[in-house]
Amino acid sequence: MGIPRCQEYRTYNVFVLDGNALGMTATEAWRRRLPVEPTQPDSIVVSIGYPITDSVYSPQRGIDFQPVTPGEDPPAEPGVREGADDFIHFIEGTLRPFIHSEFPQVNFGRDALYGHSFGGLFVIYALLRRPDLFDTFLSSSPALFWNDGYLLNHTYWLDEAKLPENVTKPAFRLAYGDLEQYPVKRRTETNEQYQSRLDLYATFSMTDNCHALYESLKGSNKSRDVVLKEYVGSDHASVAAVALTDGIDYFVDW
Repeated sequence: MGIPRCQEYRTYNVFVLDGNALGMTATEAWRRRLPVEPTQPDSIVVSIGYPITDSVYSPQRGIDFQPVTPGEDPPAEPGVREGADDFIHFIEGTLRPFIHSEFPQVNFGRDALYGHSFGGLFVIYALLRRPDLFDTFLSSSPALFWNDGYLLNHTYWLDEAKLPENVTKPAFRLAYGDLEQYPVKRRTETNEQYQSRLDLYATFSMTDNCHALYESLKGSNKSRDVVLKEYVGSDHASVAAVALTDGIDYFVDW
């Protein structure tokens, strides 16, 4: 956890998936804001990671982030059980109460959820199924190609979801890098290597899928704002950090 400066302040809180890779990025993003935004709210960064030492990504994320497909068998890839509903219950029923118990004097304000890649897919699933779970949903480079674009075909879940009358409609920010679908040739690549990478990236359809999701959700009456951001010059790896930093700005500005 990124601890607030004063435990009696009102805080805005960011839950970061793949915390082993991105938790400190979020903490430093808040710190960098402070000199230029001295009146910004205090913050708690909740870094959701795994007890691993040999990688920043755990195979468990394939279970925790994988959407549930009601009435259907799990897809062949990644070939594990669908654990997203269980993970939502963990966040809501175990993790959030634990955070509150650790800081009993804190006046907890709005919460945001950030995820990248397969984590970004989970963020979208959580938005569609539980729009009341967070105030702001931040998804970057989501793996929307998963299961033949399953979530793109189930965006109506958001319209069907129940949003309590006393809950503010959520905001949603979707981001991706333009090089994820249309990479440029590297100086050290042969033409054959470049073509192979083009063919691979085309299967993910990042630009097309993000635009399709945005068009499907932008008019929803279950959200107060939907934003799509393309990062020119960013690929799948580099966009994770910049989208998180800008996502925090978006979250605070609301």
